[in-house]
Amino acid sequence: MPGLILAAASSNSGKTTLSLGLQRLLQRKGVRVTPAKCGPDYIDPAFHAVASGQTSLNLDPWAMRAEDICLRSQAHAAHRDLLFVEGVMGLFDGAAGGRGSTANLARTLKLPVFLVLDVKGQAQTAAAIAAGIRDHDKTLSIAGVILNRVGSEIHEALLREAFGAISMPVVGAIRQSSALELPSRHLGLVQAGEYEALSDRIDAIADHMDKDIDLALMLDIARQQSNLPSVATSDASPLRLPPLGQHIAIAKDAAFTFIYPHILQDWKEQGASLSFFSPLADEEPDKGADAIYLPGGYPELHLDALSTADRFKRSMKQAAAENRTIFAECGGYMVLGHSIIGVGGEEKETLGFIPLTTSFSSPKLKLGYRILSPAAGDLFSSAMTAHEFHYATIEWQGACDPLFHATTATGAPLQPMGQRVGSVCGSFAHIIGLKPS
Repeated sequence: MPGLILAAASSNSGKTTLSLGLQRLLQRKGVRVTPAKCGPDYIDPAFHAVASGQTSLNLDPWAMRAEDICLRSQAHAAHRDLLFVEGVMGLFDGAAGGRGSTANLARTLKLPVFLVLDVKGQAQTAAAIAAGIRDHDKTLSIAGVILNRVGSEIHEALLREAFGAISMPVVGAIRQSSALELPSRHLGLVQAGEYEALSDRIDAIADHMDKDIDLALMLDIARQQSNLPSVATSDASPLRLPPLGQHIAIAKDAAFTFIYPHILQDWKEQGASLSFFSPLADEEPDKGADAIYLPGGYPELHLDALSTADRFKRSMKQAAAENRTIFAECGGYMVLGHSIIGVGGEEKETLGFIPLTTSFSSPKLKLGYRILSPAAGDLFSSAMTAHEFHYATIEWQGACDPLFHATTATGAPLQPMGQRVGSVCGSFAHIIGLKPS
């Protein structure tokens, strides 16, 4: 099975937009694309799913073992034509030592890399940058470049001459256009589910790119240079996070969207049944569920609806009184608290299960990989990899048992994370999986 990785020299090069256009163009030509995303990202994979018609898989070389990445890739892309991986940040950017980088993933999967370069305001210098990236790590295959935001025919001619001089294929030269813009907010792009006529927008991106991209050349290179490792055996399986219960009710709507598909798949493969409910629609979790999961998302954008969702709140309080497991991450963790203060300073009551008030009135970015070890209770028994990414701050936190001991990606100790009260617990961390030994 061929595959490719779309990477960039830096963030904001247009990688995600071009990724969506390419997936749609490949789909139009009958290529059965299987999308994936490097690193801990929830938003881009949802866009991939619309562009390709297939679920996108997170592949994280910091949080996952190399053999698990290969196993998950093989299972995910079985019976498809092309594994299409979108990178993260710049090609070599990642945790300490480059772990978690797109380059790290490319080495693991042995896939050719196509480099997106924002060439606005550049000509020959863009080729020098690409040559430096190619020569920085000879173990990678920089198979070609896509030049983004090309200004004119003259600009393109100068660029092609410069890249010809370094013998690097130019597989695309995309003209700058407002057609390549997507709306964003503080955690990234506006979520796919909130974007009206998203598929039409992706069609417009694909239409704009169609004349400027050589898909046949990209596919030929991918077929020639792909060398996906074959490690799967009949009884091989990746490390899997144990399920929260036998039947897990999962909040899922515009306020609760940050859910890793690989974790849901792992839970199902271990025998758990899953059901979904919408707090924003004032739905209650399935009464037969022995565990409830409130994932991250954007509760701060829906405070009025959440604070008045009486049926949801009553059912959650009943579940807590029945000692059913309730676990929450990031935005879901905030909803477990007494209240959330919105961007404008308005304060809305939430579930009140744990002594916590969070606020968006003075946003401050908290970002990074985390290693978590259980500090209280028996819900988790092993160390886990996780990611923290939020702008909310803690306005007030009362005395409570912490949920996790935590370190950074490099092992530097952090303050204990999260809270636990009885069967209710949560933290700002998004769990990726069990920590590789």
